[in-house]
Amino acid sequence: MRKNAAAALLLILSVLVIPAVPACISGKADSSGNSTVKLEEYIFDSEDTDSTTVYDPEPYKVLDIYSGKVLEVPVRDYVIGAVCAEMPANFGIEALKAQAVAAHTYAERRRISERSSPNGELKGADFSNDTSKYQGYFTTERARECFGDKFDENYAKIASAVDEVLPCIITYENAPIIAAFHSMSGGFTESAENAWGAPVDYLVEVDSRSDMTAPHFREKVKFSRDELKTALEAAFPEAELGSDMKEWLRVLTVSDAGTVLTASVGDTAASGGEIRDALGLRSASFEVSIYGDEAEITTKGFGHGVGMSQYGANAMAAEGKSWREIIEHYYPNCIISEG
Repeated sequence: MRKNAAAALLLILSVLVIPAVPACISGKADSSGNSTVKLEEYIFDSEDTDSTTVYDPEPYKVLDIYSGKVLEVPVRDYVIGAVCAEMPANFGIEALKAQAVAAHTYAERRRISERSSPNGELKGADFSNDTSKYQGYFTTERARECFGDKFDENYAKIASAVDEVLPCIITYENAPIIAAFHSMSGGFTESAENAWGAPVDYLVEVDSRSDMTAPHFREKVKFSRDELKTALEAAFPEAELGSDMKEWLRVLTVSDAGTVLTASVGDTAASGGEIRDALGLRSASFEVSIYGDEAEITTKGFGHGVGMSQYGANAMAAEGKSWREIIEHYYPNCIISEG
């Protein structure tokens, strides 16, 4: 494996928040893997964010990467904008509430971390609207563009959900948690330890088998011999692939949740996450089949698979579960705190 233990720890605390198109564009959470356009990978700092102040009504400072300006965004407006960007408005109201609490928690953790260890690139902001690094956020204008004729209806629905849960965030040992979420799991969510190489007490495997009925749960992607060779050599330049295509990419070990833990690329070891990045796969839960000069890779789920599954949350909401029950299921051992 190319990543050592230190790099693995950095990775989990720099989680790719991570997979695709803003949820409101496609109307489906699978457009995001984490909501589908992003790498579905959030950035979390490694510093201990121990704090008894878990809710700060001060506006968030958001660096707008388009104008270069630091915007002061009221907490309510920010959480509404984050839910607009991260979860389809047609999801159940309890799922939207759970997403709002996760989004709020993410922002609080980021703010505390940024204050303790400022990042000069943020120009004094708590985070930016760069979805390759931070949680998604839509301004009202951006949400209006995405929702179109349904803006009033969708925005009102999301705002109502946010208003019911706004004081709440998720905490563990008096600090906001790493509120990881993704579009859909492979049937069970993955532990942070398996996904990123470092354990987190509340980011553990939980049952999410309702994801298996979600749209596009299982997807196939095909690569010609040349396409696969080019992609693997670009990502693993040290690998010797040889002439036998069946030896180019092999799955070696898989977690109980279905994530590929170890694989081989020719004579080089790799993780499932590295393969996912190299080939642009929907998840690190995949199987490889070789047919002549063509490779077929079948993925399950969408996103990193850690924390709350958005489709799973929506299924729980459809079953009559509350937002509290959704959060307690996907973030076990945590507390819902009110500021």
